[in-house]
Amino acid sequence: MDVLEISKKILHEGPICDHCLGRQFAKLSTGLSNRERGQALKLALVLEGDRIYKTENDDSLLKELAPCSVFARKALGIEGEDEQCWVCLDQFKKLDEWADEAVKALEGLEYSTLLVGTKVSGLLSENEEMLWAEAGTAYAEQLKSELNREVGKRISEKVQKDVDFENPDITITLDLAKNKLDLQLRSVYILGRYRKLIRGIPQTRWPCRKCKGKGCERCNFTGKQYQESVDELIKGPVVEAFQAVDTAFHGSGREDIDALMLGSGRPFVVEAKSPVKRSTDLEELMRNINEKAAGKVEVREFSFTGKDMIETLKSSKADKTYKLKVTFKEPVSEEKLKSSLDALSGIEISQQTPMRVVHRRADLVRKRHVHSIKLDELTDEGYAYITVNCEGGLYVKELVSGDEGRTNPSLSGLLGISALVEDLDVVNVDI
Repeated sequence: MDVLEISKKILHEGPICDHCLGRQFAKLSTGLSNRERGQALKLALVLEGDRIYKTENDDSLLKELAPCSVFARKALGIEGEDEQCWVCLDQFKKLDEWADEAVKALEGLEYSTLLVGTKVSGLLSENEEMLWAEAGTAYAEQLKSELNREVGKRISEKVQKDVDFENPDITITLDLAKNKLDLQLRSVYILGRYRKLIRGIPQTRWPCRKCKGKGCERCNFTGKQYQESVDELIKGPVVEAFQAVDTAFHGSGREDIDALMLGSGRPFVVEAKSPVKRSTDLEELMRNINEKAAGKVEVREFSFTGKDMIETLKSSKADKTYKLKVTFKEPVSEEKLKSSLDALSGIEISQQTPMRVVHRRADLVRKRHVHSIKLDELTDEGYAYITVNCEGGLYVKELVSGDEGRTNPSLSGLLGISALVEDLDVVNVDI
């Protein structure tokens, strides 16, 4: 079936606008808009219809064209206006309206790129499926694709910003069913490192165990198990700097609540959600965070990054260095302690999920390497200060205690004496 015959079949369904008719042949002939294709097809059909009318006295084709073609109406000598397109319900008459509404919504926002998307109503989807059933889809373009392009082009011209199909700062969604538009502001991502300088605060927000975050007497109606976290100490200045709705914290692993994070700090990404601003002085932002954290947390090495860095942090197996303060149930000689530590250095450790976390993690046996472990000091009081460099994911406390045989080998097992980590500090995360 040729192009004109297909066009006639489409017309049998009812009045159709130039955009929707031309859109069925969008993949034919470059350098034309769908509107121009539709206009050309209608004009060709009017010429054919007028020929048939004059030679055969058959005006049926012109009458089918008349509700959507001024030239068909002229050939028939009748007045009137184009009727509503049965496919798009005249969405293409609203292109400038959508563009003007979007420009207004974008006022005050900081962005460099944009993209338009369309949420098509059920009725319009059904109409398009009916059209495809008649015309086929070999050369067609979707309704929403043309709307995205035409509205996007108009907005881009008005605001002098580029369209970005891969990673736009702002996505504008046209909701045709609700006749409204929504803005999705792409998050801003900042890579940095944090040092946790006090014990007793978690990395991220913890909901109260009793009320699950709803608020109760136990948590003083805050909904939080711990009133502060590294996440929250960083959040406030970030929200303020970017005028963001909220933040999300993505760390490269985490330390225990009672552990310090020292040395160069732990890598993390803070995500500023739905930001009004997309740029800020990162040095000033770091100063603000450190000032407000008041010696509890310190951030450093801020830089802008992309969303893909989160996956890099989560998937990387970073080596870690810890400093431990270890206590013993019985006195231990320096010679025996050094000998036991030497036996742990450079070997693979078998660890069943520790009893302290097995309630929230799968009970599995994991293999992790100790790269090195050495004695820094054995005090007269019987404390040992030990430095451990190991593969990420090793449970260091259990490496010392043995966790009742769930970690093997262990320092306690090699000594034959119960040993426990009293203090644990993370001094380096090598990613």
